[in-house]
Amino acid sequence: MRYSQKGMATTPNKLTAAQKETRQGFVYLPLIAGWWVRGTLLAVSIISMFALGIAMQGKIYSGAHDILEMLGLVGDLGNGLLYVVARVLGLGADQVMVTTADYGRAFIVVAGLLNVIAAVDAHNIRTGRKA
Repeated sequence: MRYSQKGMATTPNKLTAAQKETRQGFVYLPLIAGWWVRGTLLAVSIISMFALGIAMQGKIYSGAHDILEMLGLVGDLGNGLLYVVARVLGLGADQVMVTTADYGRAFIVVAGLLNVIAAVDAHNIRTGRKA
């Protein structure tokens, strides 16, 4: 719609290329910030659960003799570098000696399983299986 030359605009404002680029960059900022916050929360949760499990003298599995120990070992291995560091430093009880150790073992296993679930979820989002 066109107007007279009395100072009124004749066409809607059009964005320049620089403005469009600035807007596109700004669109990705919340996405990146959201991923960073989500990753930080997951890392803090996993590390805290592992540390609490160690503090409760929870058992870290090194070998498996029956099916329940195999499942515990799989959960422990899900902790990745935390598991390796704990084994090298000799952390974690070999046998349950106090009542809190059973809770500690559960914390350690669940931390590893949460890490695995987070990795699978990130992979599914990256491949487009999950939006």
